[in-house]
Amino acid sequence: MTAPQPTVFTSHLYEQDFYLWIETTAKQLKEGRFSEVDLENLIEEIECMGRSEKKAIKSNLIVVLIHLLKYKYQPEKRSNSWKGSIREHRRRLKEAFVDSPSLKLYFQEVLPQCYQDARKQASDETGLSLDTFGVDPFTADECLDEEFLPD
Repeated sequence: MTAPQPTVFTSHLYEQDFYLWIETTAKQLKEGRFSEVDLENLIEEIECMGRSEKKAIKSNLIVVLIHLLKYKYQPEKRSNSWKGSIREHRRRLKEAFVDSPSLKLYFQEVLPQCYQDARKQASDETGLSLDTFGVDPFTADECLDEEFLPD
């Protein structure tokens, strides 16, 4: 005897009403009706969630780095707005690490590439030469340290 396939209703629901699909899938899982679960789309969504978390880490890190670079290399233009942005994006990173501690390793892995991206964007935003920003990134600890601001 073969296992029942997910109902056509559930897989079509994914395309027609995503939120209702989520509610239906959660209910099926809670009630142990595993044979009714739209596994293909559930797996896709779980994988997507992981990619989304990683994108958020990179995005927040790049914002921190851009503002640290601007703060360091344009002291005459330092503003509370830059400080506020640094604080906000550090907070977001720390919250992500509380929810998913394993992302801290990913953060350390992508720091060098994020720094290169931040250098390019900081150059675009400031009009300063890319070479102005140097090739040595801030450390992971400096990026997360609430008190750290470059000289």
